[in-house]
Amino acid sequence: MPPLLDTLAAELERPRELTAQVVNHLVGSYGITSDNIGPFLIAELPKLEDYEIDLILSPLFTPTLRDQAVFAEWLGRDSVSPVEWPALIQLLVARPTRGRFVTGDGPAHSVPLRDVTIERFVHRLRLDATIPESLFNWINRLPSAGDRPLLKAVARRAIWEGDARRQILVHYLTTAEGDHGGRFDDVVELLRLMETYQPADTKDLLTRIPHWQRVLRQEINQAGSPKPFFNERVQEMHGGGRDQRRQENSRITAKENELAFLERLQAILAA
Repeated sequence: MPPLLDTLAAELERPRELTAQVVNHLVGSYGITSDNIGPFLIAELPKLEDYEIDLILSPLFTPTLRDQAVFAEWLGRDSVSPVEWPALIQLLVARPTRGRFVTGDGPAHSVPLRDVTIERFVHRLRLDATIPESLFNWINRLPSAGDRPLLKAVARRAIWEGDARRQILVHYLTTAEGDHGGRFDDVVELLRLMETYQPADTKDLLTRIPHWQRVLRQEINQAGSPKPFFNERVQEMHGGGRDQRRQENSRITAKENELAFLERLQAILAA
């Protein structure tokens, strides 16, 4: 347990830049200015109730896929039972483990982390998950070592625990290895799609894809062709020839990328 404890402490204590969401919450809820956030974190945060601390810090300490990848690589096929988590959390509190918050006004502000924050982080790391041996060995044989931790983190997500859904991931990875092996973003997009819509198996997923494609094509066409103004005065109010209602190009590009992904996914799963 000590090596795992050290890894957890290191990840919890790495500097975290406050997001706009956190800053806005602090300014709006506690009547402070952005210049006073650092002193507030040091002097006032430890006095707050657990639920208040969780509201403030949850955006910073809810693990991302990359956070999970650190532990997916460290654990390999091993797992840590939820029975062991409370002891881990209390050991981390007792160290003490300190959060380091970057606010842009100088060095990071160091604040002891309470149980509620450490518990959030530990409980969402998928420490109790594992990876089937055949899939684990396949990932470890990939030539790009940099992708392996993230792929292991993807493979440990709860959505793949059933055989039928896991087969979607296995089929996708093994079929895409030749032409699309370098598209790690596609694997993350597949995970997002699976966790959002939860198709039961490959057949169910293939059945849904044409509908998603039609919706995306319609949204792309509509975003690229805003309705004309009914008179010149209204047009001038919206910037004249610079139609401010026009969708951002980046939004259209994102939808086009999503459509292209679905086309690749459809081809791979149908292979």
